[in-house]
Amino acid sequence: MSTPPRFKEHKGSPGRDYTGAVQTPHELIIRPIGVIRSEHKERYGTPRQAAVDNEVGQRMSTDAQLELFLDQVPVQALQDLDGFSHIWLIGNFHLNKGWNATVMPPRGPRIKRGLLSTRAPHRPNGLSLSCVELHKIEKNILFLGRVDILDGTPIFDIKPYLPFADSFPEAKAGWVDQLENKEGSPPSKTTLSPTKD
Repeated sequence: MSTPPRFKEHKGSPGRDYTGAVQTPHELIIRPIGVIRSEHKERYGTPRQAAVDNEVGQRMSTDAQLELFLDQVPVQALQDLDGFSHIWLIGNFHLNKGWNATVMPPRGPRIKRGLLSTRAPHRPNGLSLSCVELHKIEKNILFLGRVDILDGTPIFDIKPYLPFADSFPEAKAGWVDQLENKEGSPPSKTTLSPTKD
């Protein structure tokens, strides 16, 4: 298999003064490595979180696929990923234009919160982060469980979900914790099946 034109093999290690020798970039060029194929064709009604039960007015989240672009990432990059039950997807809210410093979350009292204390989709760089269930991999297609991602969403990167590093059961959730105390219960969570096809 030939090497994709944009794929560059990493060679060598940077010197110890690497961070001092390179300036922090003020602009980045980032290219999608794949695209989501899902039944969610519009923002309204799409689940807000893949692992949370559907709320009133939201469509049931169904299985989806992630198609990798072979001119960006060789299929060998997927080697060993099929052993993980969940993966992180870093993507782009490609339909959103602009953002505000404060937003009105959909849950709780009508109080504006600082954008960075919420998961609002209108963000400075439009980056999305989703943890989804990985069912199987066939060539350059990843078969996923329920998603909170629109059809056609560009994906920039994939990382495996590591329970020992990514799960913090005792973590605090700021104003969301206060909201849950007032409402008496946290948002319901779905039970993600540990089995794979």
